[in-house]
Amino acid sequence: MSKTIYLEGGGSKEVDIRCREGFGKLLERCGFKGRMPKLVPSGGRDVAFKDFQTAHACKKASDYVAMLIDSEDPPTDAEAPWDHLKQRDGWEKPIGAKDDQVLLMITCMETWIIADREVLARHYGEDLQVTALSSQVDLESRDRTFVQERLARASRNCSNAYLKGKRSFEVLGKLNPDVLEEHLGAFKRMRRILKKKL
Repeated sequence: MSKTIYLEGGGSKEVDIRCREGFGKLLERCGFKGRMPKLVPSGGRDVAFKDFQTAHACKKASDYVAMLIDSEDPPTDAEAPWDHLKQRDGWEKPIGAKDDQVLLMITCMETWIIADREVLARHYGEDLQVTALSSQVDLESRDRTFVQERLARASRNCSNAYLKGKRSFEVLGKLNPDVLEEHLGAFKRMRRILKKKL
């Protein structure tokens, strides 16, 4: 019995390591230490989907194979991710695949990061401009470009200003799952699914 999650993120050896570490620390904080899945950084979301397709086609009945990717746009129904991926990306659900094999970051990983203001303040220090961040209300309805720009703007005067890649995964690994669950329905869904699957 194996448990594998293909991650959107990574792309080079160093960034792959940081991606795996960041998501791994967050999942351990969720209470999965001791029953962690294998985390496989795939780079872009298209590659994550291809990796998922290959693994899904070869998996045993007892295995759990999933992908954790950005939704890019707000889905109509977060509980029906395959419908969203078909409509947005034209991706066909592989035969036998289930909705609980798709874990979405709605609309992007940065949505998760800006949800936890306490961790952001500790991570970036006094130069973080909290007022530049978007409101925590209805975070998952916000355009991903807007969210990413707000995070970059809020941290621009910090010595460790936000950058996708190695710096993004560092702050990801510090986030408080309980805070994310309070503000983000998709995070709550992921945690609920993984409690059953891991």
